[in-house]
Amino acid sequence: MPPKRKPENRGLPARWQFTHGAYYYFVPRGLEAMWDGKKRFRLGSALHEAYKVWADRVGRNDKANTIADLLDRYALQVVPAKAPTTRAGNLISIGRLRKVFGELPVAGSIKPQTVYQYVDKCSIKRKDPATGRVTGGVITAHRDVEVLSHAFTKAVEWGFIDRHPFKGEVRLEGEPSRTRLVEDWEVVECLALPTKRKKGSVLAVQASMRIKLVTGMARSDLLRLRPAFDFKDDGIHIQRHKTAKSTGKRTIYVWTLELRAAVAMALAARPVDLAPWLFCNRQGECYIDEEKGTADGWDSMWGRFMARVLKETKVTERFTEHDLRAKCASDATTLEHARALLSHADDRMTKRAYRRAPERVRPLR
Repeated sequence: MPPKRKPENRGLPARWQFTHGAYYYFVPRGLEAMWDGKKRFRLGSALHEAYKVWADRVGRNDKANTIADLLDRYALQVVPAKAPTTRAGNLISIGRLRKVFGELPVAGSIKPQTVYQYVDKCSIKRKDPATGRVTGGVITAHRDVEVLSHAFTKAVEWGFIDRHPFKGEVRLEGEPSRTRLVEDWEVVECLALPTKRKKGSVLAVQASMRIKLVTGMARSDLLRLRPAFDFKDDGIHIQRHKTAKSTGKRTIYVWTLELRAAVAMALAARPVDLAPWLFCNRQGECYIDEEKGTADGWDSMWGRFMARVLKETKVTERFTEHDLRAKCASDATTLEHARALLSHADDRMTKRAYRRAPERVRPLR
């Protein structure tokens, strides 16, 4: 009987090990030639990088006897095509799922009751005594189930099973939606925050707020705006970065006096005048790291701005850029207008998560 794996390795594929800040693969005897003659091959320091290197070396697995086999193929073939942040979250979910279901057979082992039991157990938050990190929670459980469900959808496509074991039979309670509604006076306070600089972070954040409040544009699209390419005579042209691969959703924000003024403010606030981006750092580069899908520099700038807002204005409750997007949707006259502003494919998400203002109803008499 093989020895029990250490806790940090239990969610990893067979023969993987995490040690000294990196992922390693213990090469089976006789296959060293496929791994540069090494017995222990370094896959990478990041989990998504390790999976990519492993996939390039081992190729595709056309058989899946266990759920671990299925999750491995899902990680190799499906996850890499997703956005960086989604990809990273999926790989973490796969690690948790492998620990619980990895040794079970693909066919016949998962039932709706099994999924409910997993959600109930995973929803309880626990503190890891070794690392001190809090794990679990309702959102974590739901994300894991989404990954497991999609993996079984692919299992049907790949011919491992004939029928999805729980699709359409599991109804999880919805995650609580955020309800923070930014008020007009709070926006005025933020936009009035003083700065001695003619360029820089405060003016850039204030300009981004102005654009977001009139367009509802998502941060990922806003930070990728390039005036030379996206600004046309009839307005600002965008293709939703989040949905570009799936729906190709395109939106044109028609020029208005307020939108033109907000864009002019953003251009004037740039630290590098010749940068191709509407919002750029001191090196003239885009704030978004396309490899990771993050915007750490912008997040830090927004955090410093909000810290000043809470300290120097009458605003007492922090809000996010996403809350400004919701304010735009809430201020729109109709649900259809709000959906169009947010570039949603349909109005269900708009109504559920972004229309936060109370509905006004005129009495009959």
